[in-house]
Amino acid sequence: MHLPSVKNLKVAGKRVLLRTNYDVPLSLTGWVVDETRIHESLPTIGYLLSQKAKIIIISHLGSPGGKVVLNLSLKPAVDVLSELVLDVTGKIKIPLIDKMGLKERFAKKIVVLENLRFDAREEANDKNFAKKLASLADFYVNDAFACSHRRHASIVGIPKFLPAAFGFDFLEEVKVLTKLRGKPQKPVVLLLGGVKEDKIEYAKKLIDWADWILVGGKLVEHDGIPALLNHHKIVGSLIKNGQDITMKTAEEFTKIMAKAKTIVWSGPMGNFYDSNYEQGTKKIAEAVVKSGAFSVAGGGDTEAAITKFGLNKKIDFISSGGGAMLAFLAEGTLPGIRAIANDKYQINNL
Repeated sequence: MHLPSVKNLKVAGKRVLLRTNYDVPLSLTGWVVDETRIHESLPTIGYLLSQKAKIIIISHLGSPGGKVVLNLSLKPAVDVLSELVLDVTGKIKIPLIDKMGLKERFAKKIVVLENLRFDAREEANDKNFAKKLASLADFYVNDAFACSHRRHASIVGIPKFLPAAFGFDFLEEVKVLTKLRGKPQKPVVLLLGGVKEDKIEYAKKLIDWADWILVGGKLVEHDGIPALLNHHKIVGSLIKNGQDITMKTAEEFTKIMAKAKTIVWSGPMGNFYDSNYEQGTKKIAEAVVKSGAFSVAGGGDTEAAITKFGLNKKIDFISSGGGAMLAFLAEGTLPGIRAIANDKYQINNL
């Protein structure tokens, strides 16, 4: 059974609530460092516009903890989106709705609601919040694969109130990762970095799937590491201030990746945004490309690192989600998939 596509919905002239993933990295001055996640939403937006649908985009940025945090406004992402859409149509303007509410503004083709996580009910999966969002539209489309391992109102709550389907980027993610999960070329190297601890829990479920698990970044300090000790694994060493892996660790990882046929990478090796601490991540990124293995990289920071080093065109597939990618590889589904496919979705049926 294939997942329902936006093309399966009769959206012509209707209002569509589109969940995107605009959790993009921002510079200290508030501009978007990497636009990849915004570009990923364009095919679905373009299709909806071709159907003369009115689009209400909902998304989040960062972790404001249910409070309004001005430097986590979606406005920088909306500014980029406005330019991208204008490049295509020459006409459409995208206004930002500053406060969540039921008031609809459809003088334009597209509106964007402010950061969903400014409201604590989003992460709490509040039923009334989901219902309020759903009341804005006739259909719901999830094109936020990277967020779909989260049981949040905009991911699993809204489909209870609206006919729903998936956007094109979401479907492409599932297609590629399904094939990777079922028939990876061996040996498989799972490369983990960053700071999000849930990656270790997913790694435990992938022990029998991966031939090597390499752990760098702040994850090396996680107390869940011992659970991986019976597997082929290397835990990297950090430099004294913990901002990067050591060059010795980078060399050890490089030697192993040179033997790989498949490399799955989630999370940078250090604080690569600072040029003083980019060397570990840069060396690893170059090693992934040089290995000749089928390479898949996922997560916002990983995307940003690959783009910074000019290697984004040399990675075979870039997944929008780090944690979501690992969750899908580990479990074959996601809460966001089950919410729309009514628990009937099975990985082997794709």
